[in-house]
Amino acid sequence: MTETFDPRALAARLHGLHQAGHQEATSTFALPADLHQAMEVQNLLAAADGVSSNAWKVTVSPQGQAVAAPLHPYAEAVSGADIPWYPGLKFETEIAVRLGSDLPIRAGTAYSRTEVVGAISAVHLGAELLVSAVSESGSVSFLLFVADRLGNSGYVLGPTLEKSVVDTVGGTPLKVTHAGRTIYDGPAQHPKGDVLTWLIDYANDGLRPETSLKAGALITTGTLSGAIELTEPGDIDILLGDARLSFSVSKD
Repeated sequence: MTETFDPRALAARLHGLHQAGHQEATSTFALPADLHQAMEVQNLLAAADGVSSNAWKVTVSPQGQAVAAPLHPYAEAVSGADIPWYPGLKFETEIAVRLGSDLPIRAGTAYSRTEVVGAISAVHLGAELLVSAVSESGSVSFLLFVADRLGNSGYVLGPTLEKSVVDTVGGTPLKVTHAGRTIYDGPAQHPKGDVLTWLIDYANDGLRPETSLKAGALITTGTLSGAIELTEPGDIDILLGDARLSFSVSKD
């Protein structure tokens, strides 16, 4: 029931499960009743996790509500990135964009794709790591998944790409190896076709925080490779066209 929901208790439980590398079923959690409660928990969890990056993921709920969550731990591959490995950890190749100007909440006319592209100052190859404290991730309660930072458990920012990649990346040859084995070899494919779909949706969401989508923010845009489970620690090498990103996932 809404009146008995304790956001701090849920955030503490999610944090503890992540620290231990454990997952629990949705049925064992007290569930947020709405997006406001889910975001309250997410903010408390981000504080407990010590999130300090200005890096975010965006997506849309099954009901069409745009949502975001911070990326943590965040690393840049040029500094020798190493992300913790846990059982159930999944990997996604992604494109990330850096905003060069604000996209403030506005009433009336929606942001066009051209306007969103115009706010982008840089484009990067990136990799997201995911493992939720909820064993079903968001398939039973998407609000619980929002509270759990949309399952994010790490992000590695790779090299700068041509800005035009946001228009042309679909179909680009993509090969990923992990621990010496090929885990993806095929065309880059975003679930929505256009890598900017969810960012545009979020830009046009009147419920997002006033502080969101400011200049300097890094936004990752969704998988180009599907979500691939990493069954063991090891080095990852991504080749997207001529761009390469290499990093490691390892046990603490």
